[in-house]
Amino acid sequence: MKYLLCGPKQYPKGNLPEIVLVGKSNVGKSSFINTMLNRKSLARTSNTPGKTRLINFYNVDDKFYFVDLPGYGFSKMSKQEKVTSGKYIEEYLETRENIALVIHLLDIRHEPTADDRFMYDYILRSNLPFMILTNKADKIAVTKVEAEVERIKKTLGISFSTILPFSSTRKIYGDNVWKQIEQFVV
Repeated sequence: MKYLLCGPKQYPKGNLPEIVLVGKSNVGKSSFINTMLNRKSLARTSNTPGKTRLINFYNVDDKFYFVDLPGYGFSKMSKQEKVTSGKYIEEYLETRENIALVIHLLDIRHEPTADDRFMYDYILRSNLPFMILTNKADKIAVTKVEAEVERIKKTLGISFSTILPFSSTRKIYGDNVWKQIEQFVV
């Protein structure tokens, strides 16, 4: 399986702000885009990890882009493919001047992985504005959502950044997420 990623020559021109989505494979970045834009299949979703192989830009009403980066931690990728994918992601995050916000998606049901922690540390070091979404909140009882968010905060040592639950299925957390995004795209 080849992982083809676009480089800087293919990035959109102009100065629209970019809301960048990072997270491990199959954490729900594409579902997040579809939910937030109220579209069923704008971004391709799959039960099979590793389907996002390109850096995908989604223009939102000519106001900003959602940028879906390839997921990390896909076990069926060869070591070389992981290195190449990591380089493309890093190149994008380090060179793109239009990044307004990075949204780091984590699975609310699981302890952050070593890859999740590496990405979180990378984002901190980058000094880019960011928030964390604990996705798949529909997979646990509503009464446990807050406790799971707190558990992830504690695991990552988060005391100062925005961390919100999210569910593509329930759609009850979308308004809070839009409020956060709007601060960065106005």
